[in-house]
Amino acid sequence: MNDPGFPFIALATVFALLIFALCLSGVRRFNLRRALGTVDASICTAGKSWQMGVCRYQDNDLEWFKLLSLSVRPKYTFRRSSLELIGRRQPTESELVKVQPDSVIVELHYEGQEVLLAMKFDAYTGLSSWLEAGPVIGVGTWR
Repeated sequence: MNDPGFPFIALATVFALLIFALCLSGVRRFNLRRALGTVDASICTAGKSWQMGVCRYQDNDLEWFKLLSLSVRPKYTFRRSSLELIGRRQPTESELVKVQPDSVIVELHYEGQEVLLAMKFDAYTGLSSWLEAGPVIGVGTWR
């Protein structure tokens, strides 16, 4: 243990693990963005702080993935039939520093809970179209 090379080996191992984790994070981000139906979107749920991430549209779900994570599973999954689009607005002064530039804040209700998404206007139009195009069983009811 008194070997002078031990601290160097320990630091090199920690550095190599850090580089490996960064590479995995980059590959995950690349794979998320490569898939169809993905957009950059920050999220704020239940009055918590804003988190940067990526939304992905599935057939019946809207999935949200944390930007800086190694997990391949979404942090939030919203069923399409339970999402209600309330509207959009411009970010407030305090939100401007927490969301991407030129973003709109999309207000949604999901099972009685308010969900805010910050995304570009083009992504908002895609989200609203995706929600409106959902399958319908009868008048006013969703699958």
